[in-house]
Amino acid sequence: MAPRREFTEIPVIDLQLADHVSTKPQLLAQLRHALIDVGFLYVINHGVPQIAISDLVDALPHLFSLPPDAKEEVALGNSPHFLGYSGDGTETTAGKADRREQFEFATELDATWSAAGPLYDRLRGPNQWPSAYPSLRPIVETYISELTLLGQRFLRLVAEALSLPSPETLFSFLSDQHRLKLVRYPPSSAPEPGSLVQGVGPHKDSSGWWTFLLQASPPHVRGLQVLSDNGNWVDVPVVPGSFVVNIGQAFEVITGGVCKATTHRVVLASDSPERFSIPFFQGVRRSLTKQEAVGTLEGHFKGLRAKDPRKTQGVALSIDSPFLEGKYDTWGESQLRTKIRSHKDVGEKFYSHVFDKYVSE
Repeated sequence: MAPRREFTEIPVIDLQLADHVSTKPQLLAQLRHALIDVGFLYVINHGVPQIAISDLVDALPHLFSLPPDAKEEVALGNSPHFLGYSGDGTETTAGKADRREQFEFATELDATWSAAGPLYDRLRGPNQWPSAYPSLRPIVETYISELTLLGQRFLRLVAEALSLPSPETLFSFLSDQHRLKLVRYPPSSAPEPGSLVQGVGPHKDSSGWWTFLLQASPPHVRGLQVLSDNGNWVDVPVVPGSFVVNIGQAFEVITGGVCKATTHRVVLASDSPERFSIPFFQGVRRSLTKQEAVGTLEGHFKGLRAKDPRKTQGVALSIDSPFLEGKYDTWGESQLRTKIRSHKDVGEKFYSHVFDKYVSE
């Protein structure tokens, strides 16, 4: 297999091609290229009902205009599951504060953790719903349900594109809980023309197996960029009717590095308007061990590994990737560490006995 090719734009994959025997091979070839050579792609004709999308997009301005006390009611600081509202500048990525406010939701599940179980199972739990916006819950739950189905359909196609033994080979790695963020980036306060403000810093997604992102602002509102192998930042503009899909860190481990989690960021230029974004993170089973992740499909992907892979360059070298690097034995502990480091106030409140360990390393 040849080394990853340099990319200058993000491929667009039409999932409708999978519906016909004559066009499905074309889809699988395009998907294979996107998986191995890019790590980012758009999907169109994805089958998610437009009403589920438009209801959630239409809800964003009202949700983020709720008064401070309504947001405080569902503050992330109330939740050991890291679900709820966090204000502008309260989350950090790559050691710097992100210019965004957000509401975090997940598949609605009861909290089942006990002190006898692994600490990372405390991440599983119910949402906080703002009482000032009662109609939000069915909108969010419908969207999570639809994106869960899209994620399953997509994984079947990924399995075929990568010639895995069964279309459902990858399902055993999935969690019972998927996560959703509703994000608002404020109008930019960049100090001078041409300067950039960190919306969210360079990172590889550590919150899910795959990420399905709805860029919920008009096409002229930009900000998302992905890092190419040569160290160039490539814009990911809005494509109406699409989701942006990218690989998470756990999938890179499963594939032995054949399909890499790609570094990306959001930057706000000096004239950037308000921007809305809706990432859905397909959950990884918390009990997944590094040994299991590396070994389960090792034989399949060993022959696909590049003989002369390109070296990681520049900013990508500094990305915090604890599961990729093998710092922790389970995906659950790796994710808990990431959450605590991103939201230190919540981590210190609910996980004080491991807080110093995770934030000081």
